[in-house]
Amino acid sequence: MTFPHLKLLPVLLVCAGRLVTAATHTITLRQAVEMALEQNPDVVLARLEERKAEQDVQIARSPFIPTLAVGSGLAWSSGFPMSIEGATPSVLQARAIADVYNRPQSYRVAAARENRRSVTLDAQAKQEQIALRTVELYLEAERAARLLEAARRQVDSLAKVAEIIEWRVREGREAPIEAKRAALNLARARHRVVALENASRNAEEALRLVLGLEPGERIQLAPGERDLPTLPRTAEAAVEQALAHSRELRALEARLLAKGLEVRAERAARLPRLELVAQYGLLARFNNYEEFFRKFQRHNGQLGVSFQIPLFARPVIEARAGKAEAEAAQLRVRMRALREEIAAEARRLHQAAREAEAAGEVARLDLEVAREQVSVVLAQMEEGRAGLRQLEEARFQENEKWMAFYEARYALELARLSLAARTGTLLAVLR
Repeated sequence: MTFPHLKLLPVLLVCAGRLVTAATHTITLRQAVEMALEQNPDVVLARLEERKAEQDVQIARSPFIPTLAVGSGLAWSSGFPMSIEGATPSVLQARAIADVYNRPQSYRVAAARENRRSVTLDAQAKQEQIALRTVELYLEAERAARLLEAARRQVDSLAKVAEIIEWRVREGREAPIEAKRAALNLARARHRVVALENASRNAEEALRLVLGLEPGERIQLAPGERDLPTLPRTAEAAVEQALAHSRELRALEARLLAKGLEVRAERAARLPRLELVAQYGLLARFNNYEEFFRKFQRHNGQLGVSFQIPLFARPVIEARAGKAEAEAAQLRVRMRALREEIAAEARRLHQAAREAEAAGEVARLDLEVAREQVSVVLAQMEEGRAGLRQLEEARFQENEKWMAFYEARYALELARLSLAARTGTLLAVLR
C-alpha cells in the first residue's frame, strides 16, 4: 500500500520550520530599547571591551604578585658541574619573584584602572547611542506605518472621485480634462503609497538590525500613546544637564588622567627598582659536586632582593615622557571641542523641541478644522446641497491633515527624546 501524502511530509516540515523561524515580535518602544540593550552587536562588543580592560588591570598588577616557576635542570656531569642556561644542574628548581618597589609599574596600574573606567563609560555611552538609534528607527517605522494608512485612505477617496468624474464626463457634465486630472491625482496617491510601503519596509529592516534579530524574524509595532519627557526650562539648563551627564566627556577625562599617570610612570623610570627573589634547588651527587666543592648539601635555598638602578637612560625616558605629554595635550583639545559640541547640540535640540511643539499645535488645529469640514459636508449631503465628490474631496483633505499631524507628532517626539538622550534621562523615561 502506498501513501501519496507521505511524499509531502518533507515539504510540510520545511514550511513549518520556516514559520517557526520567521517569528513576529510585537513590541512597544520600551521593549524595543530593552531588546537592543540586551543583544545589539555594538553593545555586546562594548561589554567585551570592558572585560578586556579589566584584564589589562590584572596584567598591570601582575609584577607585584609573586610568581613561582618550578622546573628541573637534571643532567649527568662528567668533570666539573657546569651550568645549564645559567643555573647549576639540579633535580628540582623553584624560583619565586615579585616587585617590592617599582614606581613606574605602580603608575601603570593606576593608569590601567583609569583606562578601565573610561572603557566602562564608553560602554555606557554606546548603550545610550544604541537606545537613541532604536528610538529613532522605531519612531520612523511608526511614522511610515501611519502615513501609509492615511495614504491608502486617500487612494480610496481619489478612486471614488475618479469614478464620479468619469461618470460625469460620459454624461457630458464635466470636461474630459477633468477625468485626466482625476486620474493624475489618483496615480500620484498610488505612487505615494508605494514609496511609503518601501519606507515602512526599510525602517522595519533597519530596526530589526539594531535589535540584533535574526533575518527571518519580523517586527510589529504595538500601538499606544506615550508620555513625552519634560523639556528643560531654558536652553542653558539643557546645556548644563548635557555637560554634567555626558559619558563621552567623562570618558575623555578618565583617559586624560590615565595619560597623566603614564607621564609620571615614564619619568619614574629613573628611580631604582627592588625585586624580592626566592630560590630553591635540589642537587644530586652524580653531578660531582663533592669532588669539586668542599661541602655538598642536597637542599639549597636563597632569599634576597634584586636592586636595579637605571643609568644613562635619560634621553629615552624624556622621549617617552614627551610623547605621553603630547598625547595628553591632544586629549585636552578633544575635550574642549567635545564640550563645545555638546553645548551646541543641546541648544539646537532644545530649540528644535520648542519649534516642534509649536508646529504640532498648528497641525492639531489644522486637523480639527479639516475634520469639522467633513462633518459640514456630511450635513450638506443630508440636505442635498453637496454630493459624494465633495465628501470624498473633504476626506482627502482630512487625510492630508492627518499626515501632517503624524509628521508633526513624529518631529516632536524625536526632538524631545533626542534631547532626553543628550541630557541623560532617556533610559529613565523609557523604563
